[in-house]
Order: sequence, then structure tokens, then C-alpha cells
Amino acid sequence: MDSAMAVDHRLAGVKAMQAATPRPWTSNSTLGTRTDQQRTFGAQDFLGAAPVARRVVEYGCKAGVFTQGDPATSVLYIQKGCVKLTVVNEVGKEAVVAILGPGDFFGEGCLDGQPQRTNTAETIAPSTILVIEKQEMIRRLHADLTLSERFIKHMLSRNTRIEEDLIDQLFNSSEKRLARTLLLLAHFGKQDKPAQMVSYISQEMLAEMIGTTRPRVNLFMNKFRELGFIEYGAKLHGLKINRSLQSVVQQG
Repeated sequence: MDSAMAVDHRLAGVKAMQAATPRPWTSNSTLGTRTDQQRTFGAQDFLGAAPVARRVVEYGCKAGVFTQGDPATSVLYIQKGCVKLTVVNEVGKEAVVAILGPGDFFGEGCLDGQPQRTNTAETIAPSTILVIEKQEMIRRLHADLTLSERFIKHMLSRNTRIEEDLIDQLFNSSEKRLARTLLLLAHFGKQDKPAQMVSYISQEMLAEMIGTTRPRVNLFMNKFRELGFIEYGAKLHGLKINRSLQSVVQQG
């Protein structure tokens, strides 16, 4: 009985956090807030500096950036493209942790003394990535307070999104989770003019990301297309996400 009450209290706490957490898809004003946060950091903050301990690397689609267990020696910043982060447990089961796009950092755990990568990073589209060596990143953050504040704000914003992902996974239906994932992949909430087109994601990967099966994803995708929320086909060369898809995640 005590255990059940404890679980209820934890769930109540998470639901309260869910209610208090800002949603990037609920209104145009919120979308504008996220856009401002996204503009606070750019690769030029590093590219404009002396070319020491940082480099720009071009990756093709499905290229490995680093592997779980590799030495954690650098922070990475996505200038163009998309990166999938996955983890593998002791029995070999893989899970998708996050899908990151332009303007996102990853690998920042090395700044907190993390000796090895705790996940695997792989591109899911041709990508341009800025690689900043750990000591150079630390030096720049200590030397430039404005840069440090922008970096902290950026990481807090991303952590909020990851927290929302967890809440989404715990409480929302797979249909809502799919809609939210598609909106994030199309950059709704991150730019004034969202990319809208998603050309690098498969139904198998979507199923992994939202914790359901491919047939379920296919069912919802067909439903979204019939309602005009998304468009896809050979002529489009990808998946077009329409703003009306937000109505799915706004449902009570």
C-alpha cells in the first residue's frame, strides 16, 4: 500500500511538471520565444576566433560521428543536417535518445568530466558539424562571459525539450507522440519559417523514437495525410509537415 501511494505521489509530481512546462507547439507567441533562444548562439561565435582546437567536418548520410564508449574529448555543434543519438544497454537493446538538428550542441558531457561517450551519434542526413576540443571550449567559456551565458541558455532550452520528450513518452498517446515528433523534425518552434520538409526519416526510425511499432506509425501517417496534416509521395521527394498538425498535440 505504501509503495502504491509513493508511485501515485511521483506520478502526481510529474503531471504537475507537465502542466507547468512550456510547450513549443501551443501558440505562435511560444514559437517566437523559442526562435529567440535559437538565435542566441551560432557557429560564428567559434568560427570568428583563431582556428585553434576546432574544425568543421562534413558527414554523409548514416555516418558515425562517435560511438558509445569512445573517449569524450570534444563538444560538437550542428551547422547543417541532422544527428540521431542512441544508447545500447548491457543486453544489446538500442533506444533512440534524441534527434538533433541545426543549432544543437551534443557531446557536452565531456565538460563535466565525462571520460567516455554515453551514447552513439550518427547522421541521418548529410551534415556539417563543428568539432570544438574540450579544452578550447572550456577556455572560451571562461574567457567570454557573453558566450558562456548564451551557451548555458541554449543547453537549458535543450534540456527542457528533452524533459518534455520524457513527459510526452509517459503520458501521451502514440498518435500525439508521433505528431509532436514530426513537428520537431520540421523545426516548428525553432524558426520563423519552418523547414516543413522532412526527407531523411523512415517509419522504422519514427517507431523507435516514439516507442511503438511500424504498423502503428503507418496507420497514423495515413490518417494524418487523409486529414491534410501531412503530404508525401514521389513528387514531393520527402514528407511535408503542415502547421495544422499542431491540432493533434493541442487536443486535451
